[in-house]
Amino acid sequence: MLPELPLDKWESSKNTLHLFLQIVGKIRMALFPKMNHWWHVPLYVSCRGLTTRPIPYDERMFDISFDFIDHQLQISCSDGRSESFSLQGQSVASFYQSLFDILNTLDIRVSIIAKPYDVSFSTIPFAEDTQHASYDPVWIEKYWQTMSFVNSTFEEFRGRFVGKSTPVHLFWHHTDLALTRFSGKRGPVMEGRSKADQEAYSHEVISFGFWVGDEVVREPAFYAYMYPEPENLTDEKLKPGAAHWNTDFGYSMAFLPYETVRTDNKPQQILLTFLQNAYEVCAKRAHWDIERFKLAG
Repeated sequence: MLPELPLDKWESSKNTLHLFLQIVGKIRMALFPKMNHWWHVPLYVSCRGLTTRPIPYDERMFDISFDFIDHQLQISCSDGRSESFSLQGQSVASFYQSLFDILNTLDIRVSIIAKPYDVSFSTIPFAEDTQHASYDPVWIEKYWQTMSFVNSTFEEFRGRFVGKSTPVHLFWHHTDLALTRFSGKRGPVMEGRSKADQEAYSHEVISFGFWVGDEVVREPAFYAYMYPEPENLTDEKLKPGAAHWNTDFGYSMAFLPYETVRTDNKPQQILLTFLQNAYEVCAKRAHWDIERFKLAG
């Protein structure tokens, strides 16, 4: 059975890890070649945790990986050099300092905006943040076990679609593990929104994701939504029975509690049912060519 993941049991560790992820994510964003829809920004699930994957740097490559089995941060270079340090006992400030000290040792120079991005629980610059310093390895491992399951299921779902699709990736600003499908058509400009949002939603999309919860949504859950949103989308019935439409954020989001998936005797099947149904009801309402995008065989 998948692990329980109640937010109130590990929220302090989750928030500290979230800020660790932002530091590493900002390094990737600063150095990786820019890609459409901000695909140069996310992190990825690995066999031991989360990783940047290889980042080009001069004539070398390097990667930064969170190891949630041995609970270390590992920095590896294509020239054979590597360094690591423990994730346990670190404040955000000490994590930030340790990481940049190692990067300097490895002759990697990078500058980031060293403060949290778009989170409500902290505005403290990374170098000054000794307040966020919780790291419970038991709950971090449960988080990673959950992410491994979600990543594998999302990858299977991704393979059913032959159109343009994102990788399965983790956006570190809200720590959503996400997957997005595209119709190929340009979307309407998001007036009054940031350049980041306008780039992310420059084309018609249906997005799917998993979050572990935050100050507003107090439970881990799966979701799906589309942009632009067609009229009367919430008239469509969702599957499985526990799925429902959530309109609290000003748009329609298909929502399925993680607990429903976790306690089912076929968790992958029930999650795939939710993802496929959400895709079909959104695509039908938006007049996507569902048959054209379907994987043959």
